[in-house]
Amino acid sequence: MRLFIVLLATLAGIGSAHAAADVAAGKAKVEEVCAACHGANGVSVSATIPNLAGQKSAYLAAQLKAFKDGKRKNDIMNAIAGQLAAAEIENVAAYFASLTGATGSAMSEFLPNIAKTNLAFPADYAKSFTKYMTINFPDRKQVRYYYANEPALKAAREGTAFPAGAYFFVEVYAPKLDAAKNPVKGADGFFAPDKLAFFTAMAKGAGWGKDIPAILRNGDWNYAVFNLDKTVRKGANQAECLACHKPLVKDDYVFTIKDLKTAAMKK
Repeated sequence: MRLFIVLLATLAGIGSAHAAADVAAGKAKVEEVCAACHGANGVSVSATIPNLAGQKSAYLAAQLKAFKDGKRKNDIMNAIAGQLAAAEIENVAAYFASLTGATGSAMSEFLPNIAKTNLAFPADYAKSFTKYMTINFPDRKQVRYYYANEPALKAAREGTAFPAGAYFFVEVYAPKLDAAKNPVKGADGFFAPDKLAFFTAMAKGAGWGKDIPAILRNGDWNYAVFNLDKTVRKGANQAECLACHKPLVKDDYVFTIKDLKTAAMKK
């Protein structure tokens, strides 16, 4: 009997929490941030991102809380949910739950203010940038070469904030594979490159972050993925880059800061 009473009290508490949610406030938060990946109507922008329209409110709130607490691991969602207050989680969950479930293979468009990037392909990077590190990505079967321009190196060398004009550029290669389809390593321990696949980049410019919501903004950094013909890849979602780098505020949002400093001191 006592267990039954406790259970009823727990369920009543859950019900009252969701009943008190502000759907309109949840809609505003979704349109500001969540829509960048999950769509303003709960229909995601990509086949690899789940639709949230019509999901149960309690389930969505539980998942957001798990991401916020780190009990469920995902670099992007941990960074975003970690910035949401308890009431915002309830509001967002209630809004998505209020929507009609998605059907078929429909997808939403990227948010224009977040999809836009100010980066241009650095045509002279091979001559004017410095290669400062190499990283193997076994799960993706890639090897990446990292480059930085002089403004970025100078800031790393002097221990100052990266200025407008700092630019990081990455060549992404598919490695050579052995008969078992495993990447072949060279004498240096890195995968032997085979074919150049694409490029990724991040750069800082004055005012570049002004149109990006605070929960995603990385100062004035922008990101881009470039095709081999040096055009910006339209299917790349800058929101995912922004969210992934968001926790690195103490390093000015740069993952490779230690290796960059080491290379900069040698120049």
